Amino acid sequence: MTGGRRRAALTATAWAAGLATAGVLAGCADPGAHQPAAVATAGDPARGSHLVQTYGCGSCHVVPGVSGATGKVGPPLTDFGQRSYVAGLLPNNQGNLEHWIRDPQQVLPGNAMPDLGVTQVDAQDIAAYLLTLGR
Repeated sequence: MTGGRRRAALTATAWAAGLATAGVLAGCADPGAHQPAAVATAGDPARGSHLVQTYGCGSCHVVPGVSGATGKVGPPLTDFGQRSYVAGLLPNNQGNLEHWIRDPQQVLPGNAMPDLGVTQVDAQDIAAYLLTLGR
């Protein structure tokens, strides 16, 4: 093989190796990282806002648009619709958020979020409201 052909073969091999490495690294990336939450596909956000007040979520969380929701126990729910994760572990989408709202101790045993007995319909509406925040 001549010098020019050898360099071209090495360049092609290096390019292919770089492309393969980029593909592997892309496959390792966390698919939810820096991704905003999915938009709610069901539920009534206006009713959800009212339910946040009814269930007393504001005693632990700051919740924009909810009167008296100035709690400091849990994280503020400001811009919740832009977050990547629910409870730091579940990709932030409507189904996972509803699950967290309904049974936070099953999702993360021992955490400070209490089981408030939220119904499925109420969780759907609360999730729909929270996913609008920051959009």
